[in-house]
Amino acid sequence: MYSTGTAFLEALQEEGVSYIFANLGSDHPAIIESLAIAKKENKELPTVITCPHEFVALSTAQGYAQATGEPQAVIVHVECGTQNLGGAIHNAYKSRVPVLVFAGASPYTQENELTGSRNEFIHWIQDVFDQRGIMRGYTKYDNEIRTGANVKQIVHRALQIAKSDPKGPVYLMGPREVMEEPAKPVVIQKELWEPISPGAISPEKMKELTNDLLSAKKPLVVVSYLGRNKEAVGELVRLCERLAIPVIESIPSYMNFPTDHPMHCGSYWNTEKHIEVLDEADLILVLDSDVPWIPVRNKPSNDATIYYIDVDPLKEQMPLWYIPSKRFFKADAYTALQQINDYLDKSSDINQERVSQRWKKHSDYHNRQAEERCLTENADSDVITPEYLTACVRELMDENTIVLNEGITNHEIISNQIGATIPGSYYGSPAGSLGWNGGAAIGIKLANPDKTVISLTGDGSYLFSIPSTVHWMARRYNTPFLTVIYNNSGWKAPKQSTLGVHPQGIAKQTEEFFVHFDPPADLSKIAAAAGGAHAIMVKNRSDLQSALKEGLQMVKEGRAAVIDVNIPHVYAEETITSLTKETV
Repeated sequence: MYSTGTAFLEALQEEGVSYIFANLGSDHPAIIESLAIAKKENKELPTVITCPHEFVALSTAQGYAQATGEPQAVIVHVECGTQNLGGAIHNAYKSRVPVLVFAGASPYTQENELTGSRNEFIHWIQDVFDQRGIMRGYTKYDNEIRTGANVKQIVHRALQIAKSDPKGPVYLMGPREVMEEPAKPVVIQKELWEPISPGAISPEKMKELTNDLLSAKKPLVVVSYLGRNKEAVGELVRLCERLAIPVIESIPSYMNFPTDHPMHCGSYWNTEKHIEVLDEADLILVLDSDVPWIPVRNKPSNDATIYYIDVDPLKEQMPLWYIPSKRFFKADAYTALQQINDYLDKSSDINQERVSQRWKKHSDYHNRQAEERCLTENADSDVITPEYLTACVRELMDENTIVLNEGITNHEIISNQIGATIPGSYYGSPAGSLGWNGGAAIGIKLANPDKTVISLTGDGSYLFSIPSTVHWMARRYNTPFLTVIYNNSGWKAPKQSTLGVHPQGIAKQTEEFFVHFDPPADLSKIAAAAGGAHAIMVKNRSDLQSALKEGLQMVKEGRAAVIDVNIPHVYAEETITSLTKETV
């Protein structure tokens, strides 16, 4: 039978969806039957990946989309499965990642009036007034499939919206009777459903921006997720080399600018320390960054001229957001950088003496930063510091390595010291719901089967990732990756937040922050039990390098590995601070 469910699946195939990350339920008989028929008849449809938890399903789809730019599909069970997506839908939305989420809905008949009528008690319990409302604050588009006559048009429209900037998740739902309804095949002209073209800057404003760039004495570029388009990285390098403009990264979630480039001046995460190039800049070009700086911690001079370029410059879904920018441009960063570089190709106003002076100043600054990082990596101690751990991971990497960073309080250390230089070699989650790392590693490995994927995560983020589901999937679908846990036995971020507001409060005086994970769990054994991962616990610095090499070898042989590394306890991080400060 050709049903609405069949047409729905065909539409996903037409849109180029490779995978359906599925957690199926009683609302999906039409989908399951259509998939079974397609398999029997060798009909090409997206590959189904069974996901025992919805959070992991969507995190995997997000990782795949981050690596490829192509949206995948997630299928979940009515309103319960929708809610079980949890923070993953926040992550996809805030990360501007295209994905289509489909959920069934409880049948709306109960006396067998239509095929698919209610026949299980749960169909009454799971019937809610506004299932779509659960997702409305975190999707670009939501709709209900009401007939098979136009289901393909609905799917193509949903994905057109998902793939148009600012990209993001979309949500469809369909009651069981509708998905079972007989339908007639519809032919779709896919070229009529392409995403909207990237935005650009008007010639008049481009002239103003570029002239200000040329006249600036101390220009600066701030980026966060420009590297989601790998080609944009090359255009940014071209600009910064031509004018000797330094670059800083604010909570980077992609490889935005090569960390070994002389104009790279550091990555930052909730940084309280003085950022020299930010303080002194007289012109700042912000490209693809939601939070280019945190005003109460560090911010530009009041005299600095700011230009802001982003696919979502108004941040309409952020109730409180503003920066003092002279101009806001709703534009694609790659397109805008091409425009700037093309304009400069025709310019004769470049002050080469000033460019040379800037190049020397910032390359010297870059080299000093590199020397300081090297000193912190080699602190004379038996303690495994995050700096030393990151340096040891870096030694394992080659041009075919992709690193994921969900280190949270170690995010800045990892992003600065991992040494990412190749576009598409580094990913993070630019959102706020922890646990992205596990599913994302599977998605990125699916997208890059010939690459080595290394996931760097805190112990809290590892637990949030639902490792039992992650590693069951990694084994079943042959997506081995290496996980390295920066295990400080607790949540350091809430402690830091409390001290930021109450630096001398009772919590500080009593050292009671309610964030420790004592007694500790054997985190790597979770992955071993659920997915046969190679489990290693490291407590001594002398054992670290051999353990990392052993884990990497296992991954290359086709088996996931988890290395649980003990770093200073969340209640004893002063040890690490004093060690690194004394060394530097």
